[in-house]
Amino acid sequence: MSRRSLIGLATIGVLLATWYVLTMVTGTIDTGRFPSPDDVWLAAKQVVIKGYANGRLHIHILHSLRLVAMGFLFAISLGVPLGLLMGWSSRAEALINPIFLLVRPVPPLAWIPLAILWLGLGDSAKVMVIFFAAFVPTVINTHAGVRNISSPIIEAARMLGTPRAALVLEVLVPAALPSIFTGLRLALQASWTTLVAAELVGAIAGLGRILNVAQQDLYPGMILVAMIWVAILGWSTTRLLEAIEERALPWLVVRR
Repeated sequence: MSRRSLIGLATIGVLLATWYVLTMVTGTIDTGRFPSPDDVWLAAKQVVIKGYANGRLHIHILHSLRLVAMGFLFAISLGVPLGLLMGWSSRAEALINPIFLLVRPVPPLAWIPLAILWLGLGDSAKVMVIFFAAFVPTVINTHAGVRNISSPIIEAARMLGTPRAALVLEVLVPAALPSIFTGLRLALQASWTTLVAAELVGAIAGLGRILNVAQQDLYPGMILVAMIWVAILGWSTTRLLEAIEERALPWLVVRR
């Protein structure tokens, strides 16, 4: 295990020990406002075994994962090609950029009322909100990646008579990949952040649903359980994306 990992584990261990002492030993923190490790453990057992908020934990996790996956994949399937097009063609940028600049400053949560009006309280509205959260960073970073490609590289490919399709697939995309993956990481983080807010409204399942019901029930232990699982899933999916990046860009791993 690397030194960095050991330091991280030690930090988490100190935080957990401090949490235990302040809530269960000294009583410095009121467990009615912030749960003790015992409260969190009991809440976790309840949601895993008996269920909570109309479902057991695995049902809520799968529901949230599905929403994030759908919104994220829709966003990158449109955002990456659009960013490439805007970065490559000045005409496309002149046509599309004014519209994108209108959408860009709008916070993802501001789309919730419109999404509900258009699509109702079902999952489609939540996917739409997650889509907008992930779409903007994907387009911005893909566009920046193309714009930052050195002109001599493109000129050399053109001088060699590289066909347009090959120029895009073999020169443009590989050169922009580091910036594209940066945008994907930001988009994934934004997807998880937005998911919880979207599921607070009209959700029948999901981690946001647990948070909403636990808040109404004044159940801090269950609130923390849901928050911990959002953190775990966010970290896990980010690590999966980083693993894909390491395979796609092995030269960056060597440089790190």
